[in-house]
Amino acid sequence: MKIGITCYPTYGGSGVVATELGKTLAMRGHEVHFISYAMPSRLSTYVGNIFYHEVEMYSYPLFDFPLYSIALTSKMVEVVKFNELDLIHAHYAIPHATSAYLAREILKNERKNSRTIKIITTLHGTDITLVGLEPSFLATMKFSIEQSDGVTAVSNFLKEKTLSNYQIEKDIEVIPNFIDTVKYNRASAAQTGCFKKNFAAGNEKILIHTSNFRPVKRIRDVVKIFSKVREKIPARLILVGDGPERSETERLCRELGISEFVKFMGKQDSIAELLAISDLFLMPSQTESFGLSALEAMSCEVPVISSSVGGLPELNVHGETGYIAEFGDTERMAKYAVELLTNEKKYGLFAKAARERAEFFNEDKIVDMYERFYEKILMK
Repeated sequence: MKIGITCYPTYGGSGVVATELGKTLAMRGHEVHFISYAMPSRLSTYVGNIFYHEVEMYSYPLFDFPLYSIALTSKMVEVVKFNELDLIHAHYAIPHATSAYLAREILKNERKNSRTIKIITTLHGTDITLVGLEPSFLATMKFSIEQSDGVTAVSNFLKEKTLSNYQIEKDIEVIPNFIDTVKYNRASAAQTGCFKKNFAAGNEKILIHTSNFRPVKRIRDVVKIFSKVREKIPARLILVGDGPERSETERLCRELGISEFVKFMGKQDSIAELLAISDLFLMPSQTESFGLSALEAMSCEVPVISSSVGGLPELNVHGETGYIAEFGDTERMAKYAVELLTNEKKYGLFAKAARERAEFFNEDKIVDMYERFYEKILMK
């Protein structure tokens, strides 16, 4: 197949999933064309059968805001036309599925006797739970989903939220996020040189959190949980990522007097190596449609303490792979963390169960699901 993939190229779950999907599809012999305003962050090494097409943006005095959706549409038309693509896979409904719809209509008009390009839209979360519910976007979001030839969601929670929020009658296939269980493996990742002694003393536990530091990720709750844990046991906190909440989080660490025990790593490519030296992953999010970073941790045998929001209960099994508490209940999350970190036998069982749960989301298994879905849509 010849597949066009449009995604946000930035440091975030949807871009990571889209890029890793494209790389795996290319390794299976498909021709993959990424269409975006910048090179996807995970597309850092050469992979055969992968091509990148940059959406050129121009500045005109007439327009106060960049017309990215229109420029993206034009680039999609160009790439489909000259590379004879079979389908466009849009990750995020707005603006990607909207632009794909416009591109399809333009191509229909230009190629009246040719096969119509198919559009598949994958819903990742905030496009549905936050952005799409804005009054100025709601009608466009609903239309873009309904006009897609196929729609997938990364969790049952997100599927039900989409159907209820937008009152649409359309089949949505649940295809969860996936993980490279070979790369995210505690034993192999630990051998690459990122050793625990560089971050903590031998008797200290390491808690970790990775995200884009947006308000919904509740980074300050992560710090509050860690502060309570440290009152009971020696521990360090590693924070991976960057974003709008970083400065306030650093200020909170100073207020609580724990700055020397918290390491802000910024954006990192070597996340597997950091997870491989960690003991517990914290994810107290306000909203989370799936929880890809928690899955990465679980694959490295790191149990998860998370909130009970969104799709997290579908991933993190309470009392088996970690613990779940109500959103905002930092007291209970800290209690769960201490309980697990001070019970060696229970911790071992949870770590093993976390890895086994992650293997259910193995990359090959989930990419198989995407391939079958592509074939089904192309047959329509």
